[in-house]
Amino acid sequence: MGTRPVRALALLAVVLLPLSCSDGGEAGASGEITLYSCASDTTVQPVLDAFASAHPGSDVQLFRAPTGEMNARVAGDLRSGGLRADVLWGCDPLTMQGYVDQGLVARWTPGSASGIPARFRTHDYVGVAVLYMVAIHREDVAAPRAWKDLLDPTYTGGIAVPDPAFAASALGALGYFAEAEGYGLDFFADLEDNGAVQVSSPDEVTVGVAQGAYDAGITIANSAYLAQEDGSPVGVVWPEPGAVAIYGPVGLAKGSANSVLAKEFITYLVSEEGQTTIGEAGSYPTMAGAPSPTLPAGAPIAYPDWPEVAADQDDLLSDYQQIFGS
Repeated sequence: MGTRPVRALALLAVVLLPLSCSDGGEAGASGEITLYSCASDTTVQPVLDAFASAHPGSDVQLFRAPTGEMNARVAGDLRSGGLRADVLWGCDPLTMQGYVDQGLVARWTPGSASGIPARFRTHDYVGVAVLYMVAIHREDVAAPRAWKDLLDPTYTGGIAVPDPAFAASALGALGYFAEAEGYGLDFFADLEDNGAVQVSSPDEVTVGVAQGAYDAGITIANSAYLAQEDGSPVGVVWPEPGAVAIYGPVGLAKGSANSVLAKEFITYLVSEEGQTTIGEAGSYPTMAGAPSPTLPAGAPIAYPDWPEVAADQDDLLSDYQQIFGS
């Protein structure tokens, strides 16, 4: 496997720090807030319904879109007078840190978020759900037991990968592999050499493998298991050295017009009730012990060292796009 030049990556200025000691939310908070989120409707809507039931008189207006469109909405707000969201619910720490760097996120997290593992929180935001990047394969094709197995001739011309410029989970996985020992961007270059095809989203990978268009691919666990439950002839693998865990952080927008209710909403998301709702809706919660979708016993999990992942996403994506095209 040849060595390819990759530009040096700057470090994310993110340090996992203790959380504020006060929740700041108030029982009985009411009024209206606006939530911007890239989380799936199947997760967000049950959360909004449960929060509304527990907080009569509150109203959460939702703008939901994939990460790229959410970023475009934020940029449009800034061009036309300022951010209109009260709460930002991202799908990866890199995107949320970008909002922090733009001065859009208040330095606040609920004290009750101490129940969330430290790897999923900072002073500015707290993770409420996790996406796991796993391998999916057709049942009549050998299972890739390690990520590097996808470079085997068995899968030549039959691999699908999601676009990190479109999907936050794919961006997180790109950041992990770029820094992981023995991988780097060479891993993606070798995938392309083995005939890998880039598609837009993890769901598109899943559908392509389920329909037989591809032999295997990289997708998110939720999508893969849903296809399996629907009867698609696919297998799901948590490859060595691990399924890549990308947490979805929530932050309070700086200058929120209703910060009392916004804080109450974030506090709910990290509460046992909120985490249970997220898990029962089919997403992986960050709180240990909360109900969860399929998580095989002993499954290997790889946690990106986010402070070591490049803050300069443009450079990372540019190097990647030289491999797969824009």
